[in-house]
Amino acid sequence: MVDKVLRWLEPILLILVPVVLGLCAYFQVENTAVLTLVTVILALVPYFLRFERKHPRPRDIMPIVVLAAIAAVGRILFAPFPNVKPVTAIVIVSGACLGPQSGFLTGALAALASNLFFGQGPWTPWQMYAWGLVGYLAGLLGKWRLFEKKGVVYGFGFLAALFYGFLLDSWYIVGFVSPITWQSAMIGYGAGLPFSIAHAVATVIFLLPIFRPWSKKIHRIQRKYGIGSGEQRVS
Repeated sequence: MVDKVLRWLEPILLILVPVVLGLCAYFQVENTAVLTLVTVILALVPYFLRFERKHPRPRDIMPIVVLAAIAAVGRILFAPFPNVKPVTAIVIVSGACLGPQSGFLTGALAALASNLFFGQGPWTPWQMYAWGLVGYLAGLLGKWRLFEKKGVVYGFGFLAALFYGFLLDSWYIVGFVSPITWQSAMIGYGAGLPFSIAHAVATVIFLLPIFRPWSKKIHRIQRKYGIGSGEQRVS
């Protein structure tokens, strides 16, 4: 029963976050930063609870941990280059190969782990949510076999990076810009757009060499060690 409730809560809470963000902006709610922070933390909880309740074997956890660690290290190694990071690309590979829930956890853990280096703060849950959502959506597209077309992979990578930037910019504008007007919002989004475009281009560049080879290796490991349900397949 609890597992069913958590399974229903996962997509509902994912949708709730932007809804609360939009309502706070529209009604100019005070303490918006705190309210939206609580909402995004609540959105993260069902994924970790449901995964824990499955009592996963070490072999089931290992791919998620390894990919999250690689993403975190990649983000640190590319620290001198603003917004040129492999995290989004690696999270997409994880979701496409391992499924929506594993993709979400990979993105969330990558953000949490890398911020041990970059610094933790109120932005951390938002980064966990944004990268987790990218992994979740990649998992759905992989499950529906849409990633069998290369154009979909790279197109999604480009849009996912822009979406990540849009979410983080929205959190900043709604939580810390007062009063919120169309002019102030456009200034905020405009300031972040060059960084989002750099992130989007970098994501495609990272996906080009890693998506197919890594996907094949991950699937080979899944078959060899009996990891996952085998629903995710990328040619």
